[in-house]
Amino acid sequence: MKADVASTPPKQLGLWRKSLNARTAFLYLFPSILLFSVFIFYPMFRTIYLSFFLTDQQGAAALFVGFENYAYLFESREFRNSIKATVLFVLYTVPTGVIIALYLALIANEKLKGIGFFRTVYSSTMGISVAASSVVWLFLFHPSIGMFNRLLNVMNLPGVQWLLDPDWALVSISISTIWMNIGFSFLILLGGLQNIDEYLYESAKIDGAGYWYQLRRITIPMLSPTLFFIITISLINAFQTFGQVDILTKGGPSQATNLIVYSIYREAFVNYQFGTASAQAVFLFICILIVTILQFKLGEKKVHYQ
Repeated sequence: MKADVASTPPKQLGLWRKSLNARTAFLYLFPSILLFSVFIFYPMFRTIYLSFFLTDQQGAAALFVGFENYAYLFESREFRNSIKATVLFVLYTVPTGVIIALYLALIANEKLKGIGFFRTVYSSTMGISVAASSVVWLFLFHPSIGMFNRLLNVMNLPGVQWLLDPDWALVSISISTIWMNIGFSFLILLGGLQNIDEYLYESAKIDGAGYWYQLRRITIPMLSPTLFFIITISLINAFQTFGQVDILTKGGPSQATNLIVYSIYREAFVNYQFGTASAQAVFLFICILIVTILQFKLGEKKVHYQ
């Protein structure tokens, strides 16, 4: 009898019980999957779909044209100017913003009395919306009552049409954007600096290393993962800039500040050309994807993880 019990094979678990862990995981993931599907995946595939069609004013696909929307973009002088303005904007804002944020973070990381006040001031731009910030900068750049031109007048220098001169408009947008984004970059870099072990600096001081040697050999290498993250996020945000352009210049003057995202907005919601707007959006997505991949391939080799 005992031998019969011992020889009885164990019961096989049913498929339903075997998939218990998978079903539990899916239930936890379902809210995220739903949100991503509604707000990311569906709009993305819908945009790709519309980029091959001419549309009516409601955005419904009307006539299949294949790659003609893409061909039209590269033949369009306005779109080429938009690409040029976007590339210049990225070059103006990303390196300058990261360098200034790193400089402020290095200062704020010093153990000085009252340094908490300056940390609060440097990171305060995070709490101000793009719309509110843009309105403030609109007054600062005003040709007659703006603070910048008043300072130039005090120094007996001619005033500048900051937002009305094509040579200065993109620079002005870049200055305001750097100020808006610097709080986030500063806070992340400061956190990275405070995460570096103090014993590394103590050992360097014992060996007689100066401040600049410590900065070059310890601080920057140990901060490289944080810098890599900040540069990646700054690049993506720069390509997606919209709010300050809409409030300060409306893409002008002479399309000098007509960045790609603002060009997409105008094409879709002003000209009601949703097909070409979708093609621009797909082009922007591919550009950001290529830049991000290149950065990971080339930049991550210089990142030193602890």
